[in-house]
Amino acid sequence: MIMTKYIETPLNDRLSAKFDLAILRETDIPTQKIRKEAFAFFQKNGFPSIKHEEWRFTNMLPFLKDAYDLDVLEHNVSKEEFNRTAQLVSEHLSALNDSMKGTHKGAYRIVCINGKINEALSVLPAEEQLRVLSFPEAVEQPLFKKHFGKIAKHNGFSAVNTALFSEALMLQVPDNQVVDKPVHLVNVYLTETAIWLNTRHLVVLGKNAELDLIETILSDNTENALFVNSVTEIALDTQAHFNHYDIQTGRQNLRLVQHTEAHQERHSHYSNYTFTLPGADVVRNTLHLYMDKAEEECHLYGLYFTAGRQIVDNHTEVHHQFPNCESNQLYKGVLTDHSKAVFNGKIYVYEDAQKTNAFQQSNNILLSDKATVDAKPQLEIFADDVKASHGTTVGQLDKEALFYLRSRGISEDSARNMMVNAFAFDVTQKVKHEALRQYLENLIAEKLQALS
Repeated sequence: MIMTKYIETPLNDRLSAKFDLAILRETDIPTQKIRKEAFAFFQKNGFPSIKHEEWRFTNMLPFLKDAYDLDVLEHNVSKEEFNRTAQLVSEHLSALNDSMKGTHKGAYRIVCINGKINEALSVLPAEEQLRVLSFPEAVEQPLFKKHFGKIAKHNGFSAVNTALFSEALMLQVPDNQVVDKPVHLVNVYLTETAIWLNTRHLVVLGKNAELDLIETILSDNTENALFVNSVTEIALDTQAHFNHYDIQTGRQNLRLVQHTEAHQERHSHYSNYTFTLPGADVVRNTLHLYMDKAEEECHLYGLYFTAGRQIVDNHTEVHHQFPNCESNQLYKGVLTDHSKAVFNGKIYVYEDAQKTNAFQQSNNILLSDKATVDAKPQLEIFADDVKASHGTTVGQLDKEALFYLRSRGISEDSARNMMVNAFAFDVTQKVKHEALRQYLENLIAEKLQALS
């Protein structure tokens, strides 16, 4: 028997039929070409298996066996669905406002239902600050044509997204514009059956532009399988500053595969903050950064807190291609029950990238002897004048520190929670918005309390 790097599933035939329909409906010739190239890649390579180096610790086959409905976005949102969504969003915003002492009321809001923007539930900034365009509106825009489908590299999942997406959302901040308040992107997922969604975002910041984007997830409380296959492409022009916060929560039977890729121009800054909390069956975050000019900066921070039999897999790549650039990666994990985490971080320093500063650290705490973590930080350096380091740690809570806290009259659960919060502090303190940082700390404490 020949062992391949890729998975063949009954889903493949249904994806092929869906692709034929997508091509018939696609009227934009450049986009049609992008779709065809992506699906040709998928037909050749399929979904990656554990024989593929980038996926060897995360077996996706069990999550590809459900009979997913691929046509969800073909239907208009009914009045009942709209009301149900409005209620979910209202409850979510109330929780945010309570935790953040009402300051979140100052944020703009974009609500997407199964990947499609719902303007009635959204509160958008003035267009001169931020243009928010759905796919039919964006496809004729010059910046859309320049960047869409040209940033994210293909793997099996991202290729399916590129070939089959029904909706795409473009966020564009024009040159010299600073969006005066954070933009909260609420991704709402509704399921009447098992569904597969290919959601797509393109974020473009012009010269000297600034944006803070906060993403959260909402899903209805059902047992229906939900597979969200997401791609986000980011283009940052000269001197652009983008703070990107991704708060990943969810329910059982949610499967989230997310591919984020960014290209940066000279003097631009990109900071990504990914917080993954218990709930979803599997979360795979692929984050690739390409520093395409000199004197750029990027910071990647991640905190994953896993429970049950959850799998959380973070893969990062930072490509230093020009001199005088800086990158920092700090990922921390807290694992409980039978859960599993993967961190694979790569830093590439190319021959011309002299005077690079590149740092990477992955630290993990196991709160259960049944939990496992696979951490693999990597450096590939082809330049001489470089400062670079990487490291990883895996351990348990300090028993002496735990004993000390308990000897002061603190219960074991409270002592453990205090130590976990202290461990997570290095990541949460990086969040620039105090109110958002408080919300995250409260959310972590709430999840810890539920597991105590």
